[in-house]
Amino acid sequence: MSDTEAIAEADVALPSVGVTLSKVDKVYRGGVRAVDGVDLDIEPGEFMVLVGPSGCGKSTLLRMIAGLEEVSGGEIHIGGADVTRDLPQQRDVAMVFQSYALYPRMSVQRNMEFGLRMRGTKRADRAEQATDVAKTLGLEHLLKRRPAALSGGQRQRVAMGRAIVRRPKVFLMDEPLSNLDAKLRVSMRAELSRLHKRLGVTTVYVTHDQIEAMTLGQRVAVLRDGVLQQCDTPANLFHKPVNLFVAAFIGSPSMNFVSATVASGKVRFADVEVDLPEGSPLATAERQVILGVRPTGLGVAGNGHPVIRAVPEIIEDLGDERHVVFPVAAPRVDTDATRAAVDAETADDVALLPDDHARFTVKLGIEVAVEVGEPIELAINPSRLYFFDPETGEALT
Repeated sequence: MSDTEAIAEADVALPSVGVTLSKVDKVYRGGVRAVDGVDLDIEPGEFMVLVGPSGCGKSTLLRMIAGLEEVSGGEIHIGGADVTRDLPQQRDVAMVFQSYALYPRMSVQRNMEFGLRMRGTKRADRAEQATDVAKTLGLEHLLKRRPAALSGGQRQRVAMGRAIVRRPKVFLMDEPLSNLDAKLRVSMRAELSRLHKRLGVTTVYVTHDQIEAMTLGQRVAVLRDGVLQQCDTPANLFHKPVNLFVAAFIGSPSMNFVSATVASGKVRFADVEVDLPEGSPLATAERQVILGVRPTGLGVAGNGHPVIRAVPEIIEDLGDERHVVFPVAAPRVDTDATRAAVDAETADDVALLPDDHARFTVKLGIEVAVEVGEPIELAINPSRLYFFDPETGEALT
C-alpha cells in the first residue's frame, strides 16, 4: 500500500475548537511593531493560512497563538477560553516547524511518543497511539529507523505524527514544507490536505508562498507589515482583492498594473481604449486610476474585445502554456504596495528594466504562434479589469 493510500484509509479523529484573535498587538523593544491590531476568527476545524512577504508578522502571530511570544495587547481565545497569558503547555496546541525538530538519536517511534512520555502516558498506551498515527501517515514500516535514514518528506510526516499523537485542540504549522524540493512540496501539500479532511482539527498554517496558501487554505489571511489586509476564501482573494497589495501578492504570474485614465465610460492607457463594464461605479467618473489586468485577462484577438498590440520581449515556455512578457507605452506602477508584494529577486529584476514603461505578462496556449520581437495582437477582456486608487491603493470596484 502506498503512503497516500494509507493516509486515505486510516482515521484518527481529533477535537475541533475555534481560535479568536481580538486586537492582537506585538511590539518589541525599540517600538518595532510586528503585529498591529489583528482581529481574526478561525472556525472549529478550519484550515486557516497566514500568508505574506518576509517580515509581515505571520510567524510572530503564530508564535503568540502558541504562547511562545508574549502578547503586547489584545486577547487570544482557544475554544472560548482566554489563553492570552497561559503558558504554551496549558494551551493544548501542537506546533510543526520548518526544521522538523526531531531528536536524531531516537527512532521514529520514540520521536512520535515523546510528547506522550512527557505527559506520563503508560508505555503500552504510548506505543498503541504512536502506531495508529504512523498507519495514518504511512510510516508504520519506518518506526524503527532514525531521522538520518529518512527522506525530507518522511521526516516532515514524523514531525506531523508527533503533533497528531498528542491529540491537540489546534495544529500550528510554521512553513513546514519550505525545506523540501519543489516536487516533494506539491505531493506533501496534497497529503496535508487529505490529512486535514480526515482529522478535522483546527489548523493555522504559515507560509510566504501564495501558491501554497491558495491550494491549502479554506480561508487565507493576507498580512503586510503586521496588519491584516484581507481574510477570505482563495477564490475571493484572487477575484475580489480589496487593495493593490492583495491584488499584486495573490496570483502567479502576478497581476499586471499600469497607470490609466477613466473618463466618459472608458479607461485609457497608452494607445488603448476600453469600455468600462456595464454597471461599473466608475462609469461617470473622470480620474486617474491604477489599472490591473491578470495574465489570464488577456488573450488571442478575434473575439470582439478591444485589442492591444504587443511586441514580446521574453517568452517562457512551460510545456502546456507560455508566459509572454511585453512592454506597454505607459508609466510603470511603482508603489510601496506593489514593491512589498514582490520578492527580492523580482524587485531586482524590475530595477534592471531599461526604462519606466510598464511590462505586461500574458498566459497563452502553446498553439499560439509567438516569437520574440514579432508583433502580435491581444484582446483585453473588459470584465476582467481591476481599478485601484493611486493614492490609497484601495480597490475602486
